[in-house]
Amino acid sequence: METLLVALLNGLIYGLLLFMISSGLTLIFGMMGILNFAHASFYMLGAYLAYTAMGFLGFWGGVVFGTIGVAAIGMLCERYLLRHVRRFGHVQELLLTFGLFFAFEEMVKLFYGPYAVGYSVPETLRFTAFHIGEAAYPFFRILIGLTAIVMFAIIFCLLRFTRMGLVVRAAVLNPDMVQALGYNVSLIFSAMFAVGAGLAGLAGAMGGAYYTTNPNMATELGVIVFVVVVVGGLGSLAGALIASLLIGLLVSAVIYIDLTFGQILSAVGIVSDEFARTSLAVPLSSAAGVLPFILMLLVLMFRPQGIAGDERV
Repeated sequence: METLLVALLNGLIYGLLLFMISSGLTLIFGMMGILNFAHASFYMLGAYLAYTAMGFLGFWGGVVFGTIGVAAIGMLCERYLLRHVRRFGHVQELLLTFGLFFAFEEMVKLFYGPYAVGYSVPETLRFTAFHIGEAAYPFFRILIGLTAIVMFAIIFCLLRFTRMGLVVRAAVLNPDMVQALGYNVSLIFSAMFAVGAGLAGLAGAMGGAYYTTNPNMATELGVIVFVVVVVGGLGSLAGALIASLLIGLLVSAVIYIDLTFGQILSAVGIVSDEFARTSLAVPLSSAAGVLPFILMLLVLMFRPQGIAGDERV
């Protein structure tokens, strides 16, 4: 029972980290309609920038530097690259961001090498938050989850209850009218893209210290963040949060369950016990990587707009 609770809590924290990454893509892809295949690269850059700055700014200074630095990179990408191809359609956006994905990965390998770097949680934050039975649960994992929850609350309130949020949502729905009212729509879009990139950078600066910081970070999570946005519903932060938590909990639960596909099929009477032991002794945990895609398929079949696709923000 204690192991199950730890596994579910790990899944909850992993889901909240996924939300920290995918929330920026929800703003960029769901609200602005930009197919940013390089979004996971901003997560990677946040970790590496924080690691670089940690030596002279400390851990928290590195987190701030990584977040702001990635936001600045995102604004430059939107201003000088994406803005010039948007009028040609989504295919050109996809090709450009696909190229940026590989460019960022190769730049990281050029400056830091192809292996993981020594970015880790500082000693001052390496203590136990609480115990589940005999298992000690680290405080920093809880801190990642709390950061994601606070981030969701701030973004939700800004977009839903402030004049700035009203202007942003109006610029997404009717940019010509907002431009006619005297607002700089191009600047609004650049700022939104920068915020979305910065959120991924914050996730990298926090998550990279606990998990591994290596050049494959973007590849490992690149597709999953799109799955989260699709399952949650385009433009819905609440949907992205729900989808992230579902994926995190499902993956952790499947990894915890010590069963094989043969045992499951044998229990429901599809195959014999002997055939299950000899030919289908494949652990259920081996399917953990495809669960998010199965969930996305089911959502697209029965609710194509996503879990909260009818709502914006």
